[in-house]
Amino acid sequence: MDPRRNAGSSTSRRLAYLFKHAERLMAELHAEALAPFDIHARDLGVLLAIDRSESASQQQVAESLGVDRTTMVAIIDALEAKGIIVRRPDPEDRRRNVIELTQPGETLLRQATAASDRAEVELLAPLDRGEGEQLRTLLARILASD
Repeated sequence: MDPRRNAGSSTSRRLAYLFKHAERLMAELHAEALAPFDIHARDLGVLLAIDRSESASQQQVAESLGVDRTTMVAIIDALEAKGIIVRRPDPEDRRRNVIELTQPGETLLRQATAASDRAEVELLAPLDRGEGEQLRTLLARILASD
C-alpha cells in the first residue's frame, strides 16, 4: 500500500502508521545502499558496535544492540565467513572470544557507513537540515527515556 494515498486520512496521523512506513522506507533505502557490500543494515549495526568498543565479546555486542545470542551467533558467523571480522581468544580470559574487524572489514565499514549516510540523506530530503536534526534529536530523546 502506498502511504501517500492515505495522506489525509486519520490513520496517516497515527504514530504507529508513520513509524512503520518511515522504517519501511529507510529499510528499502538501506538495502539498496548496502547491497554492493553484501551486508544488511543489521550487519552494519553490528560492525559499528564492534568498531566503537575495544575488545568486545560477542555477548557484549549482542547486549549493546538488544540482539539475542542465537541471532548474534548467526550474524557473527556470516561476517566472519566473509572475512569482515575475526574472533580471537581474549588474552585475559581464554574462555571468551574477542571480535575484531579485519583490515578489509575496516574498509568495508567506512564505505558502507558512507552509503548508509547517503540513504539517510535521501530519506530526510523532504526536510530542511534543521528539521532533520530536530527529528534525530526528538527520536533520541524518546529512546533515551525507555
